[in-house]
Amino acid sequence: MKESRRDFIAMGATLAAGAMLPSTAGAAAADGETARQNLAATTDLRLATYSMPGHPALRTAVVLNDGRVVDLGREARRRGMKLAFDPASMISLIAGGDAALKQVRALAEGAKGEHPRLADVHFASPIPVPQRNIYAVGWNYLAHFEEGKALRDPNQKYPEHPVFFSKAQHTMNGPFSPIPYDPKVSTLIDWEGELAVIIGKRGRNLTEANAMDHVFGFSIINDTTARDLQQKRHGGQWFKGKSLDGHGPMGPWIVTRGALDHERLKLQTRVNGVVKQDANTAQMFFKVPTILAELSMGLTLEPGDIIATGTPPGIGHARKPPEYMKPGDVMETEISGIGVIRNVITAV
Repeated sequence: MKESRRDFIAMGATLAAGAMLPSTAGAAAADGETARQNLAATTDLRLATYSMPGHPALRTAVVLNDGRVVDLGREARRRGMKLAFDPASMISLIAGGDAALKQVRALAEGAKGEHPRLADVHFASPIPVPQRNIYAVGWNYLAHFEEGKALRDPNQKYPEHPVFFSKAQHTMNGPFSPIPYDPKVSTLIDWEGELAVIIGKRGRNLTEANAMDHVFGFSIINDTTARDLQQKRHGGQWFKGKSLDGHGPMGPWIVTRGALDHERLKLQTRVNGVVKQDANTAQMFFKVPTILAELSMGLTLEPGDIIATGTPPGIGHARKPPEYMKPGDVMETEISGIGVIRNVITAV
């Protein structure tokens, strides 16, 4: 990667840090005590995975309203607290359930002293290495189904049940990491901003009534897609076109299930500052409980599983003329109440 490209990506990550905290969090606190009061007023936590410059080891953190990033392992050692989870693993934290979250809340509410700020750290995906493929839902916004009619059989009816596919594990990418662009593989790279659901408790054959009890939290994911592979090769099936390495940026953190109203979140995707997708999760046809109930029929969901809930209208492939991303383009995906991720399309 050229030095200029590297500098550009680093600058983008720094600029993004200032926009990561959602506006609903309120103004930055003047001191740590105010931040702790704000945090205690909500049942949500922002849980991230990050590393420090020069120290690539990943660690889990809770991000406070004032922008401090509290290393859970370090803070626990400072207080002599024995953790119920491995502080280097978000999946371990998720699997730790209520006991782990109780400890995280205590560490967040009592965090004192100096902690790195958003711009000081490198954020990885909250789940850097998924234990299984990422589950995904197709055609979950009616307008998205309609905008693609010209690209398929015009007699095709809207499905009665959610359409499921998966993205390979290596699609996972960081919230501010470059997305690789290899013209030998694909030149039709498209955007698909989506709400991600993170499973917190093992379950199979869930019902719509109890499905949300199995949700740990929510994040932002972009189901970045190679349209030429998806549409013209491999029999028209979706897996390969959805599964190129690095084509699934997620983050900047997981917001735990609490006060966040996941059914009424504004979702926007921008390319080079131009709005391409502008919707609300209220427009999802199949709501999260339905998705989980259908997906878990005969299929066990595990702590740390990721489900991308579908993209709204506005994709590049359905535009006239079609639009695709090229090296140097900046793709931003933002969901109210969660934050924003920003990725530069980068030639390899």
